[in-house]
Amino acid sequence: MQEHSKLETERQAALDYHEFPKPGKLEIRPTKPMATARDLARAYSPGVAEACTSIAADPSTATRYTAKRNLVAVISNGTAVLGLGNIGALASKPVMEGKAVLFKKFAGIDCFDIEVDEPDPERLADLICRLEPTFGAVNLEDIKAPECFIVERLCRERMKIPVFHDDQHGTAIVVSAAAQNAFQIAGKRVEDIHIVALGAGAAGVACLTMLHKMGVPLANITVFDRSGVLHAGRNDLAPEQMLLANAPEGTTLETALKGADMFLGLSGPGALAPELVKGMANKPIIFALANPVPEIMPEQARLASPGAMIATGRSDYPNQVNNVLCFPFIFRGALDAEAQEINDAMKLACIDAIASLARQTTTAEVGEAYEGERLAFGPEYLIPKPFDRRLLPTIAVAVAKAAIESGAARRILDLDAYRQQLEAEVYRSSMLMRGVFEVARKSTRRIVFAEGEDDRVLRTVQTMTEDRFTRPILVGRPEVIAQRIDRAALAIQPGRDFDIVNPESDDRYRDYWQTYHAVMRRRGVTPDIAKAVMRTNTTAIAATMVHRGDADSMVCGTFGQYLWHLGYVTQLLQTDSLSPAAALSLIILDQGPLFVTDTHVNIQQTPETLARTVIAAARHVRRFGVEPKIALCSGSQFGNLDSQSGRAMRGALEILDSQSLNFEYEGEMHTDAALDPVLRERLLPGNRLAGRANVLVYANTDAAGAARNLLKSVAGGLEVGPILMGMGNRAHIVTPGVTPRGLLNIVALASADVSSYA
Repeated sequence: MQEHSKLETERQAALDYHEFPKPGKLEIRPTKPMATARDLARAYSPGVAEACTSIAADPSTATRYTAKRNLVAVISNGTAVLGLGNIGALASKPVMEGKAVLFKKFAGIDCFDIEVDEPDPERLADLICRLEPTFGAVNLEDIKAPECFIVERLCRERMKIPVFHDDQHGTAIVVSAAAQNAFQIAGKRVEDIHIVALGAGAAGVACLTMLHKMGVPLANITVFDRSGVLHAGRNDLAPEQMLLANAPEGTTLETALKGADMFLGLSGPGALAPELVKGMANKPIIFALANPVPEIMPEQARLASPGAMIATGRSDYPNQVNNVLCFPFIFRGALDAEAQEINDAMKLACIDAIASLARQTTTAEVGEAYEGERLAFGPEYLIPKPFDRRLLPTIAVAVAKAAIESGAARRILDLDAYRQQLEAEVYRSSMLMRGVFEVARKSTRRIVFAEGEDDRVLRTVQTMTEDRFTRPILVGRPEVIAQRIDRAALAIQPGRDFDIVNPESDDRYRDYWQTYHAVMRRRGVTPDIAKAVMRTNTTAIAATMVHRGDADSMVCGTFGQYLWHLGYVTQLLQTDSLSPAAALSLIILDQGPLFVTDTHVNIQQTPETLARTVIAAARHVRRFGVEPKIALCSGSQFGNLDSQSGRAMRGALEILDSQSLNFEYEGEMHTDAALDPVLRERLLPGNRLAGRANVLVYANTDAAGAARNLLKSVAGGLEVGPILMGMGNRAHIVTPGVTPRGLLNIVALASADVSSYA
């Protein structure tokens, strides 16, 4: 009864997901403004005629003036829907909408789902072909075999855009990528592999065909369907199936599996008995892909053959064969190269790209998405996870390159620029941070992490090593660091990739506590206190290292309060020329970058600290290749209130005006006036700030912090920072919510040897 209640609750939750807050999973939104009569005239009559006549004269310009190049049709007749069978076109619509959502989520591709009530394959193909002017590509979905072979063949012959039956080729690509890595781990040569397959439908045939193109001889492939083994005497097979009908008539599954290297199941639950697995070769490869119950459960297969490498279609076991690893990204590369088809070269490039990603160390984002799983290349990690952000740039570039080299592309891409573009879509900070990262890769500055045991720090160090950054230093206990590296399946090693300062037993302990005591002896710190601090306070240790010259910059703050860390940074690193000016946060928005300060350092600003904050912000903003336009924000609007923040801003303005500064600034004003030049001009005609402000300076941390948090939480902004200004790049304090990518951005900033940015 309890299990029934749980299932009913889950069923209702799924239905509610599809119904609320509005029915379905898709909607259409405009990409151009539609706010004025001029907008309407350009979008429709008469301006639209210009685009129409251009396309009529040169059809290739359709991809310039319409959404065609980024638009895919997801088409089904509902005859083979997931595990539901022939439920009809209308009932298949939720699945097709879901497919369209995955295209958008993972690769930014727009889709129309089209459900066609037409079982006849030739008539269905004819309908699809007539849609070619609308779309850049077609994804066929959930059409039963053998009709799906006919539909795809006819569409590919007649259409000059990619036509891809994902049930066939998407599955085949992911299976082949997993198999490629399984062959490598098992030490088996592809030309020696013997495969036994159970299931000769669309997916099974495509998988075996692709494995053959990878190098498995057809003679080494034995296939079974409901009627038994596929052999040359069968007269009930499609041409695609006949290519695989090479076994002798009367061959049994038991006979075929003796000594076989690989079992591929795309059939039904429980179809592979454990005793048959025992007769397979050493280190057998078992891909039991029937859903939701595979041909054999992984526990049974491993009990029968402990060295088996197993993949299923389920998310609750390792090595899930999931088409989302392929179809969004192969379409992305094909669309961007304006390919006329998705050919074998592009599929093989996709296979190699997926397989190669699994052999690399996983990223921090993947580790967070799959917390608790050990994601290290091996028998239980043959293919990457769907939320690996590297899939988009890695696969799309490989596919586009193959399209160009094979002659399928109508658009020749600069592949380096294309990769950078895709990486910027995946990591929103990528474009703005590119110049900073280039400087960081040439840097020899030594960065010390105060919280060296933190998982996010360790993942950041992994990326630093891969990206050829400077050699990092970690403050922490070696045994804890080693344990966490192993748990996260990272490839970094102490001594080779980074150095460790152990608070419990470092040889420099005496030097460090004496240094700290020498700095703090007149501020109530006794030798015993200094010794205790150097044993327990990693921020103080890192700051002491920078003070002594054992490191060039420090990063701290993954736990604890900002001002607590700032206290130790100030104690040890403040000089006559260096002292904390303010904390600057870069917020990356769809409309562009916006900087906010002071978010952490000056709780209540004075005119003097405000002026210093403005000048420091201008320097740092230019590090990102952005020309600063600074607004001094207040509750007072150009002198209309005698408030504390208004007086502070007016005082700061006087200080700034007394200097010869080479950047734009204006104040005091409301935040909306800073961001709306039309409103600002109406309030103060002839003001000295041109256009939209990109730096917002506030008089206290309450206002700055509120602006920062609203931009992140409500506007969907991505933060880089906070950046500690005024310390000559010798220290940076992050916040406890920082991600590994955020840490890497701060490390890149800390690596730049630019004292002029103090």
